[in-house]
Amino acid sequence: MIRQIEEKIIAAGLLSGPDAATISAVEGAEIPELFSSSYRIRRHYRGDSIDLCAIINAKSGACPEDCGYCAQSSKSGAGIKTFPLLEKNFVLEKAAEAKEGGARRFCIVTSGRKVSSRELELIAEMVADVRKAGLLPCATLGLLSLDELNLLKGAGLERFHHNLETSESFFPKICSTHTYQDKMKTIHAVKSSGLSLCSGGIFGLGESWADRIEMAFALRDIGPDSVPINFLTPIKGTLLGTRNTLPAMEALKVISLFRFALPDREIRVCGGRLQTLGELNPFLFFAGADGLLAGNYLTTQGRGYEDDLRLINELGLRLL
Repeated sequence: MIRQIEEKIIAAGLLSGPDAATISAVEGAEIPELFSSSYRIRRHYRGDSIDLCAIINAKSGACPEDCGYCAQSSKSGAGIKTFPLLEKNFVLEKAAEAKEGGARRFCIVTSGRKVSSRELELIAEMVADVRKAGLLPCATLGLLSLDELNLLKGAGLERFHHNLETSESFFPKICSTHTYQDKMKTIHAVKSSGLSLCSGGIFGLGESWADRIEMAFALRDIGPDSVPINFLTPIKGTLLGTRNTLPAMEALKVISLFRFALPDREIRVCGGRLQTLGELNPFLFFAGADGLLAGNYLTTQGRGYEDDLRLINELGLRLL
């Protein structure tokens, strides 16, 4: 059955609801077949190139939002560092490190509902210099308007990242201080600006497979260029801090589902990768991924550039 769904996707067909349910139900001896199909779909649409990006936590903590998974939220008691917007020179030093490590994208990330006008101006200067350094500048700055996005685009921004996080149905269970519709408004503004859109979500929040399928189809309708797949790393003090991490095989199935649903898009595995996948980390490429976030994440440990580059080379893949 999986092979038949694969053939439909390679023939440019769309994943249906029943087919998505079939993928979510795969277990045991059928899992290698699922990964084989995901691998072939990835190669058909995306080849053997892997896109590497890095981020910097450019403003940390003191966020008024109440997202249950986030150590920086107003409801979090996690012991994290908080600081205002970093100086440009420090951001550029980290951008240079990312480039040396093999990343071609560098994303400036800030906490909070959105950046202030002054912060936006300072970040626009950073964006211009990141581009001059030979990297593709990206940003994650909250609920921005079209005018604010156009300012960043004029400074050289290539891509704006704004996750759906989860399905519309499940979203009220993880956040009450802004809505799914607020997120969609920003996403539509990104599309209107002509910027590349990076939009995905986080898994292991307590959502069902039906929620995951709903989210995949919503993203298919939106049409982001890059789809980040994050896995919850439960952090003590957050509202979801007592949850267990997803089993590695379930996490890999999530990657496969999104490869089937968005076959020609970049599927990028980001936060929680090592904590969730562990020794099965190399399987993410067989499950359908073709992008990675390298280095550290916002408030949790990541993986060294050298280790990821070695893995990519050993698997016969290549960097974009």
